[in-house]
Amino acid sequence: MTWLKMLCSYCLLTLCLTWVLAKPPPDKKDRVHHGQDLSDHPHDDSQDFQYDHEAFLGKEEAKTFDQLTPEESKQRLGKIVDRIDRDGDGFVTQPELKDWIKHTQNRYIYDNVNKNWKDYDKDKDGRITWNEFKNATYGHYEGEEFGDIDDKDSYRKMLARDERRFKAANKDGDMVATREEFTAFLHPEAFDYMKDIVVTETIEDIDKNGDGFVEIDEYLGDIYSPETGEPEPEWVKTERQQFLDFRDINKDGKMDREEIGHWILPPDYDHAEVESKHLLFESDKDKDDKITKQEILDNWNMFVGSQATNYGDDLTKNHDEL
Repeated sequence: MTWLKMLCSYCLLTLCLTWVLAKPPPDKKDRVHHGQDLSDHPHDDSQDFQYDHEAFLGKEEAKTFDQLTPEESKQRLGKIVDRIDRDGDGFVTQPELKDWIKHTQNRYIYDNVNKNWKDYDKDKDGRITWNEFKNATYGHYEGEEFGDIDDKDSYRKMLARDERRFKAANKDGDMVATREEFTAFLHPEAFDYMKDIVVTETIEDIDKNGDGFVEIDEYLGDIYSPETGEPEPEWVKTERQQFLDFRDINKDGKMDREEIGHWILPPDYDHAEVESKHLLFESDKDKDDKITKQEILDNWNMFVGSQATNYGDDLTKNHDEL
């Protein structure tokens, strides 16, 4: 091996070692709730509508529609439109379309709730009371303690935390959760009105001195436990700089509630907002900023058309006609 090859090999090895040392471990906590794209496909309507299909239907449901005939697709689409038009006025507005897209993208959350619903709705009345959840989760009834459990204090704190979150999810304050409210309870990060409770729980998890703020050592302590005598890894140094440069916006050495909210629930690019406006624009023939069921069915291929019909029929169409 020539000296040049040896030098190249050494540099490559050094680069790899640096990358390994700088890379966070796979079990590093990530408290940031990231927005997700609506599809893995490129959004290029001049090529196909697969992005629109997955955005409108969800990835798994889009696969199902790919196997349907055009007649079956249109029939199912008509039923979906009836569900999107929640106020029943015969029109689909951009907010209604956006809500539908968000619903389809969070279908895995709703599927999880549906799967476990019967474990909590003991009286089968289609709602879950706080007592039903508490009894099913903790086996804890009014006036009773936690039996023989060793760490009673931790369980009491967990119970109080769940009750507070249940109350926050329960919009009308009756402590009886609808399916939507119970979904917000189990997955608060997916609901805008639950943002405050997510911030509160994050502070409780990280704020060790109880002052209501997250200081840099508390921030790092949540993601890294140093071994005695080991040098600080590069990825920790990077996180430290991230805190100083971006997390602590007002540069007072700590994160307050607003800064924590900005960190864990960042104002991401709103994919559902953009896609709902795109679908409405492409289907709104009379340009009245709302679309009828017929306008959607006339543009069914963009919403639900299969790959076979989409590629076969529409590549030769002028997309201005849509």
